[in-house]
Amino acid sequence: MAEDIRQNKIANFSAAMASKTGASKKLVIKNFKDRPKMTETYTEDTWLKLRDAVGAIQNSTSIKYNLEELYQAVENLCSYKVSPMLYKQLRQVCEDHVRAQIQQFKEYPLLNIDSLDNLSFLKRMNRCWQDHCRQTIMIRSIFLFLDRTYVLQNSLLPSIWDTGLELFRTHIVSDGVVQNRTVEGILEQIEQERNGETVDRSLLRSLLGMLSDLQVYKESFEQRFLMETNCLYAAEGQRLMLERDVPEYLHHVARRLEEENDRVISYLDQSTQKPLISAIEKQLLGEHMTAILQKGLSTLLDENRVTELTLLYQLFSKVKGGLPVLLQFWRDYIKSFGGEVVGSPEKDKDMVQELLDFKDKMDHVAQRCFQRNETFINAMKEAFESFINKRPNKPAELIAKYVDSKLRAGNKEATEEELERILDKIMIIFRFIHGKDVFEAFYKKDLAKRLLVGKSASVDAEKSMLSKLKHECGAAFTSKLEGMFKDMELSKDIMIQFKQYMQNQSEPSNIELTVNILTMGYWPTYTPMEVHLPTEMVKLQEVFKMFYLGKHSGRKLQWQPTLGHAVLKAEFKEGKKELQVSLFQTLVLLMFNEGEEFTVEEIHTATGIEDGELRRTLQSLACGKARVLNKNPRGKDVEDGDRFNFNNDFKHKLFRIKINQIQMKETVGHWLISW
Repeated sequence: MAEDIRQNKIANFSAAMASKTGASKKLVIKNFKDRPKMTETYTEDTWLKLRDAVGAIQNSTSIKYNLEELYQAVENLCSYKVSPMLYKQLRQVCEDHVRAQIQQFKEYPLLNIDSLDNLSFLKRMNRCWQDHCRQTIMIRSIFLFLDRTYVLQNSLLPSIWDTGLELFRTHIVSDGVVQNRTVEGILEQIEQERNGETVDRSLLRSLLGMLSDLQVYKESFEQRFLMETNCLYAAEGQRLMLERDVPEYLHHVARRLEEENDRVISYLDQSTQKPLISAIEKQLLGEHMTAILQKGLSTLLDENRVTELTLLYQLFSKVKGGLPVLLQFWRDYIKSFGGEVVGSPEKDKDMVQELLDFKDKMDHVAQRCFQRNETFINAMKEAFESFINKRPNKPAELIAKYVDSKLRAGNKEATEEELERILDKIMIIFRFIHGKDVFEAFYKKDLAKRLLVGKSASVDAEKSMLSKLKHECGAAFTSKLEGMFKDMELSKDIMIQFKQYMQNQSEPSNIELTVNILTMGYWPTYTPMEVHLPTEMVKLQEVFKMFYLGKHSGRKLQWQPTLGHAVLKAEFKEGKKELQVSLFQTLVLLMFNEGEEFTVEEIHTATGIEDGELRRTLQSLACGKARVLNKNPRGKDVEDGDRFNFNNDFKHKLFRIKINQIQMKETVGHWLISW
């Protein structure tokens, strides 16, 4: 082919000269070499020279000839069309050399040298491989012309480099004894490293690269490696699950995965990564998922171990079926914990706060540890809805009470912004309740209390809560509650007009009366009770009735004494005090302006207060913290025959004292409001 190329160049040159007859310019072709003249022994002599050079390379001795000269010799032989013979001779020389190398490995186990252990064997194998690669590269550089012409044109012939790989694979690595000992040595080194020892990673990288280059990596090494890996981690998983707690075990698994990934980066073939990591995940996680969760999930959640919960989710997400199992245990934990909170009457006092804290905690876990996984968030909602409705009515009642405690005046716990956040959290819990009508009943009763005595912490907060309920349950749910607010606003306007009306009366009253006009359909139902009011109170009621009906003819007023409250001025030895009391307490205390001591029966006859209500009223005045009455005999309960007298020695650091009424047990449908 080289001869044809030269002939074409000459022909083209001649044609160019013929087309430019008479031109004075000359065309000079540099480095144009004539084909060397062939002697009878040229081919043989040249080959001997080349073989000698190859032998020097293989024996790591100096080459007698200039490399450029050797390269040119190969090119010359190729130009004389002896490439097939040259290729065959070169292959034979290389094969003979490789065949000779196997002897050092076959004799290896028989050598009585202590240092020649498995590691020494690996080093010798690596040295042989590195020498072979270096020699092949140098030989190829000399025979490059052959490689790029003759070999390239014959697709069935392997290149010089591939020939070198083939010979090394066939005569050295494919030898059963050599291959087995090489692989066992590599596996031994990896085992030592897994046990914490330091190994020569560059040696392992070179040898495993050799197996990969020789295309025997998978069948000779990877299969055994993965098998031993499975055995190792199966045993390790069984042992450590017994020895370690779950946080320790999870960190161990993460460390093992990191180590194995590092091995892939450092010396294993990239193709090994997926089956290797899968094997570790299966043996350390997949085989123990249920045991891990049974043993440790509750503890991790109870102790809010965010780091370990995050790690748990990350690890389980790698294993087939891991997240569904974790999801089920997560759901069961929430149901169990929440069910205990809701189902324990002794915890009723703190139930709502515990539920809010628990919801915050689970939200934090779902958001931070479980990567905002919607499936886990939905499972949490389902679990809350399930356990919170296991005990009908009570959670709804207690949530309403909790809202009342936050909206009532005197709540110093939160700023307006914090109160708004608390209400938002309460609404989340509220959504889970099925008995929203129960909540509405208790909420309405507490709202009535706050409105009627002006004890709301914030009108804006009240309306904000109302807006939230309306958004959640619809306008029908809040229509009566909104009506209560309207009644209070209208009552304020009416009282402004009534005060102006009273100023024009000829006989002004000593009692400052405030009346709230309530629409019966909006407000809670109260037990009607006829009591005996003082004459001046009755007279003032009639004045207001005339005033109101004069403006709103056709309407009917029904007085509710259970809702009344008053501020009384009282004189004690210590000095004057103001007592903030209910109407029932007022009626009892006013009796002591007319006498010094009364029995229960006498007070009942004079006031007309129902017996149970009267006993609670007397109990609040004589047995509570502010004892403005003395009871004889002493005791916590009011019994028939007990006698009461005014406690002139009463002392208190405050000028205005609120005397709380003893509450009757509350039930849906029966209301007691007392102040």
